[in-house]
Amino acid sequence: MLRRIVVLCIVIIGFLLQGSVFSGISMGGIVPNILIIITSSFGFMRGKNEGMVIGFLCGLIMDVFFGDILGFYALVYLVIGYLNGFFRSIFYPEDIKLPMILIAASELAYCFLCFIFLFMLRGKFHLGYYFIHIFLPEIAYTILVTLIIYKLILWVNERLELWEKRRS
Repeated sequence: MLRRIVVLCIVIIGFLLQGSVFSGISMGGIVPNILIIITSSFGFMRGKNEGMVIGFLCGLIMDVFFGDILGFYALVYLVIGYLNGFFRSIFYPEDIKLPMILIAASELAYCFLCFIFLFMLRGKFHLGYYFIHIFLPEIAYTILVTLIIYKLILWVNERLELWEKRRS
């Protein structure tokens, strides 16, 4: 129960940071995707099921506040959380390379899926423009912010696991 409350608080704080603090310090209108960091991190730290649940929760919050289609972001984040869960077996907390690569790949997948379903289907076929001006800056900014936020998420996850071990 404590884990669920803490994770819910992390998701809400991440959403608020993404929508307020980082929107205020956006670079060229680009904001880092904190919810991708949270979804991916819990996916490869805790596995496919928890990655899916947290991804669905993050996506649902995005749908409610920013989405045109209810369920689109929930599905995208759910899939990203699930796919990151496959890497739980090779995840080591002291290695930062795998989380950085997975979060960058998750952000690229998120950007590409949003491009396909939100722009390309509406007749906007400028993939090169979007890749140079939207995808790459957002991935770079998200990776930069990942260096800080990932350490916090890892610390919280380790404390929760320690608490769960002591409790059982």
